[in-house]
Amino acid sequence: MVRFSNSDLLELLEKDSRMSFTKIAEHFGVSETAVRKRVAQLIEKGIIDGFTIKLNPKKVNFLIGIIGVDTLPESYFKVIEELRNDSNVKTLFTSSGDHMILLEYWGKDNKEMKEYISKVESIEGVVKVCPAVLLNRIK
Repeated sequence: MVRFSNSDLLELLEKDSRMSFTKIAEHFGVSETAVRKRVAQLIEKGIIDGFTIKLNPKKVNFLIGIIGVDTLPESYFKVIEELRNDSNVKTLFTSSGDHMILLEYWGKDNKEMKEYISKVESIEGVVKVCPAVLLNRIK
């Protein structure tokens, strides 16, 4: 039996999650059943957390911002929960870098983003908000 690694399979799916199991099987020289079972195992283990699409924000007229948020220590978890439940937040990270929390925000224009930043600044316990507008995706 030919073995194919989880990391190779995940790399292939990251490049094109729409690739059929048949094409993946051909790529690795294994059966389609082997691919289906491996993907099912990866889903069951929580390694694959879902399949999604990657939008091109410029084609749908969105402005993307990465926003760093710092909080009072006692407000950290409360702010995270508030941001986690915010539909404007596309992705949310805790960080050990320059900011305690990083979030990805998509908005229609600069005005809407400025309003959103003001909303984040008004959350109780937030002490600093540092936005950056993403201009071009290189990779």
